Amino acid sequence: MSQESRTLKSVFQAAEKQRIALEGTYEANSPTYQEDLANTIELYHECTQIINKISLFSPNEELEDIATSDLPYLLVNYRIAELLQKVTTAAPLGRKTVLKSTREGYEQFLHLLDNYSILSSSDKKLFTEYNEDPATFSTISTTDPSARRNAKIANFKMEKELKNKLAYMQSSPRYLEDGGDEEAVRELYLTNIAFCTHMAFQGLEGINREMEILAHAPIPLMQTEKTVEYDERRRRASLNNEGYSDRLDLPLSSLSSNGPLLSKEGKPLRPFVLTSNREELQKGVFRPGHNLPTMSIDEYLDAERRRGNIIEGGGEASMRQPEPDEDNIEKADAETMKAREWDEFKEQNPRGSGNTLNRG
Repeated sequence: MSQESRTLKSVFQAAEKQRIALEGTYEANSPTYQEDLANTIELYHECTQIINKISLFSPNEELEDIATSDLPYLLVNYRIAELLQKVTTAAPLGRKTVLKSTREGYEQFLHLLDNYSILSSSDKKLFTEYNEDPATFSTISTTDPSARRNAKIANFKMEKELKNKLAYMQSSPRYLEDGGDEEAVRELYLTNIAFCTHMAFQGLEGINREMEILAHAPIPLMQTEKTVEYDERRRRASLNNEGYSDRLDLPLSSLSSNGPLLSKEGKPLRPFVLTSNREELQKGVFRPGHNLPTMSIDEYLDAERRRGNIIEGGGEASMRQPEPDEDNIEKADAETMKAREWDEFKEQNPRGSGNTLNRG
């Protein structure tokens, strides 16, 4: 067992070293960040395998039964969940899968602390609320804006106090993990566990908020469950010889096949196009994609003039009088008669004779 414990210690130390390097010297958009992140997560997974193999933690034990040197191993599942939240994916479905694994890591961490009665009274209350409805869990249950603001301030202050306490302990020789006072080192480990517990609940709340956003994110067609069902339906149809096919390159001879187009269930039994005949379809193969002109502009205007769709005259054109044709005697006589009739009308109807409104 001692050999296995030393192996656990070496693997855990390697994982911690890489985790600290990721937090301090890497950038999230670095080309090697995600690769090194995955390697660090794999090291922590190896730690869990060793812990389970040697049965390091037991549900029948109390906190006093855990050796001081073994307390850091309580954080393995938390570290896995913490790092998983930093994994980036290209699609919403992939991100949902990562968040599901992250949630499981936080839950395993909190269940282990609960078994050893390490959770404080306030943390135990939060854990109970989470177990009642994990999908809607929030560290701030109230809906009152003022109360929510005060709760957020309290959470921030608690996080800051725990950070300051850890920073003080880690800088004091009394709390050195190697060579320090055992009780002081044990207090350092438990304080770190309390801080990680606080952050675990914040992480679970963050998962729920992100899940709400992902629920409204568009999902590519190839990743939907409906696509899988559709492919399975097509496969079954081909196996049952139902005649269904979605090919787009079928020969033209198939367009003139006899029989109904649709089955009783509404499935296409044969391909069809909206065209009058085969020759019309073939003529359109080499047709340009735009409409070519069939007449000139002058031809178009002449055709419209014949249809009576063009109104001519008006403006200066209406003032022009056609030159009289002296050789056309009939037309000249008609014009003369028209002028005489107009003169006789004016003599019989002098200007103003029809206005009787202003007469006394």
